[in-house]
Amino acid sequence: MVDNNDSFIREVNEELRSDQVKQVWRRFGTYIIGAAVLIVVGTAGYRGYEYWQDRRSSAAGDQFLAALTLASEGKRDEALAALTALEKDGHGSYSVLARMRAATVQAEKGETQAAIDAFTAIGKDTSVPQVIRDVARLRAAWLLVDTGTYEQVSAEVEVLAAPREALRHSAREALGLAAYKAGDMVKAREWFEQITEDNETPGNVSSRAQMMLDNIIASGKAP
Repeated sequence: MVDNNDSFIREVNEELRSDQVKQVWRRFGTYIIGAAVLIVVGTAGYRGYEYWQDRRSSAAGDQFLAALTLASEGKRDEALAALTALEKDGHGSYSVLARMRAATVQAEKGETQAAIDAFTAIGKDTSVPQVIRDVARLRAAWLLVDTGTYEQVSAEVEVLAAPREALRHSAREALGLAAYKAGDMVKAREWFEQITEDNETPGNVSSRAQMMLDNIIASGKAP
């Protein structure tokens, strides 16, 4: 009798649950189907977007490598044209990399001012990652060592010469050379001493700075 009662209770519970499910389905079935469709469509769309992004990135990478090959072969005009196109249509980071490489090609062609302008523009572009902006400013400064004034070099990289800045060693060297070229031996000595006194300065940079210090001291133009 107990078993029969238990069986009857289970059957009643199952019927109740079945009726509840039917009621829920009648009320919300359309929404449930709609949500399921959205999930499927959303997943398919996301996968499609990922595939499209990967294809664009791969194509941009191929274009960038092709441009680098042209530059290495001395075909600078063709390389510059390819890089300029990639600047406009490149995907992801390839656009800014193309801008950097195009400026380098301009410098190699002897178009120094155009290269300086390009590097300076990148350095001021807040849409570009900070590390690339800093490298661009450093590249502009090094070109200005030969063609510009100490003030121009300083405007580009003095902020990068501060302690703990990753590019401080190269920034200080550019500033020291610019000051030396301008005939300001006191300032040049200060920058080169900062290089030699920094324990984290790479050996080759420190050696060059020491050579410049020796020349400055020998000249007697800096106390």
